Amino acid sequence: QVNLKESGGGLVQAGDSLRLACTTSGRAFSWLGWLRQAPGAAREFVAAIGGVSGGTYYGNSVEGRVTISRNDGENAMYLQMNSLKAEDTATYYCAGTNSQIRRLPGPRDFDYWGQGTLVTVSS
Repeated sequence: QVNLKESGGGLVQAGDSLRLACTTSGRAFSWLGWLRQAPGAAREFVAAIGGVSGGTYYGNSVEGRVTISRNDGENAMYLQMNSLKAEDTATYYCAGTNSQIRRLPGPRDFDYWGQGTLVTVSS
């Protein structure tokens, strides 16, 4: 079975840093990404990373404050978030696809999803 599982969410203060992790099993993914959904809002793209020579993409709302990385030997993917704002409060989802991504992606570009981890930023 294909599984993706997020961890690392929690309650933090504005300006803090947080690192989210995603572990995967069942298959390899050409591209892995983070997407988030705030209460009452649509799901929003945050960041994505490809395999070897695959590159990265970042959403406009977070670029400059987050860094995505992956360690395929550990079947893991990470999102380092700095300078967190109240607007970053959302459930963060790990997602994957074995298709190629050649432009800024959105939620529909990903085929497999985790259950999400909640990040709450207080101000």
